[in-house]
Amino acid sequence: VQLQASGGGLVQAGGSLRLSCAASRNIESITVMAWYRQPPGKARELVASNNRSNYTYVGDSAKGRFTISRDNFKNMVYLQMSSLKVEDTAVYYCNAKIVSATGAWTSYWGQGTLVTVSS
Repeated sequence: VQLQASGGGLVQAGGSLRLSCAASRNIESITVMAWYRQPPGKARELVASNNRSNYTYVGDSAKGRFTISRDNFKNMVYLQMSSLKVEDTAVYYCNAKIVSATGAWTSYWGQGTLVTVSS
């Protein structure tokens, strides 16, 4: 699976951005689609995820501000971010996880898109 993330940029605190992730295959066949981020000098962390059953998880730092959604027809996953804070500054990565019939998980990563929130 190839993933292409886009939509990052520079935004002022309190503003909004929508990140997009284009998948190279039918996302209905992908077990979990997720967004991670890696702030400068810190570890990568899960921001939000959505599985094939449309169960959605949003991390505490993003809860109430970020929304993950998918468009199965376009094979796209989005991360709508609002009320952005300086601490949201990070490289955001699109991630796809597929579980095989044997229970083995395979993870795929996009190239990352930089979000910079200024004060």
